[in-house]
Amino acid sequence: MAYTNIDDPSANFQIKIYTGTSAAQSITFDGNSNMQPDMWWQINRDLARGTYVADSSRGVDKYLTTFTTNADATVTTYLTSLDSNGFSLGVGDTAVNNNAQSFVTWNWKANGGTTSSNTAGGTTTTVQANQDAGFSIVTWTGNGTTTTLGHGLGVRPDVIIQKARGTTSNWNVYHKDATNGQQPYNVITNLNLNDATGIASNTWGTTASDITSSVFYLKYWINYNTTNVAYCFAEKQGYSKFGKYVGNGNADGTFVYTGFKPAWVMTKETGAAGAWVMYDNKRSTTSNPQDKYFSANTADAEATFTQYDFLSNGFKFRTSGSENSNANTHIYMAFAENPFVTSTGIPTTAR
Repeated sequence: MAYTNIDDPSANFQIKIYTGTSAAQSITFDGNSNMQPDMWWQINRDLARGTYVADSSRGVDKYLTTFTTNADATVTTYLTSLDSNGFSLGVGDTAVNNNAQSFVTWNWKANGGTTSSNTAGGTTTTVQANQDAGFSIVTWTGNGTTTTLGHGLGVRPDVIIQKARGTTSNWNVYHKDATNGQQPYNVITNLNLNDATGIASNTWGTTASDITSSVFYLKYWINYNTTNVAYCFAEKQGYSKFGKYVGNGNADGTFVYTGFKPAWVMTKETGAAGAWVMYDNKRSTTSNPQDKYFSANTADAEATFTQYDFLSNGFKFRTSGSENSNANTHIYMAFAENPFVTSTGIPTTAR
């Protein structure tokens, strides 16, 4: 499907590094994007605290952690508001605002916190969607039955990250290119684990057509009998790319074409155990290669490992490490700093 090129990714996705103060503070995004975040994914760079996810649909005082199976936690002193061009913090602790420590957040725009009821599927959902950027936040109350759920994107989602809110559960991930010898609807990966992709027949459908431009399918075993949330993503030209690559185990590594200069990349090996590894363009001390990473499935602090270059039209591995393991398939999610060429013909450059 052809998409309109997104010339300004920062209007829909922002990365922000800030320093904690142990006092209430407001954080403003760089540049003039005036982007109000709706999904806020945050981590302490200096301490082993793991990542925290909040969003404007569940409420800013509700937290999920990607490295655990924990249900929603309520903390009123962490994130206190999602603002017109940033966010505000309470006194917090080592998780979000400890004095003199460094933190990073990854932020996505949905619909400014404005939700609507969606009856497109067999279960009514509450949705806030940013169709232009291919992102929606979906919440619903499950009942342990197989169902379909409206997502509000207007196009077929390429990635769905789903989590029970009211009970412990894995973070269940659908990715259009996570196959492991199966159709993607029979494959499930877990954001909180480093396991290889699992085979779970009909988890996301009985045929590929069960995930549509209006609904996604959910088998009863992950339609938890409680409140749930899903983050849904669809590719947009010049802004986001969700795909796969095969590593070559070589320091002159695999090149992955995205069509834009990446700002943020997360990769996961599918056929064997491996972490969900995240790099971005803000934390490395040199332009290239990117060398600062987190793992979404662990509570580890930031670590350093030379991984890949962010180029004007994709990323290229500069190591024979696990994310470029020879002949092994990996899936990825990537969001842009700049499109390779804007809709008016202006090219970008490598870092």
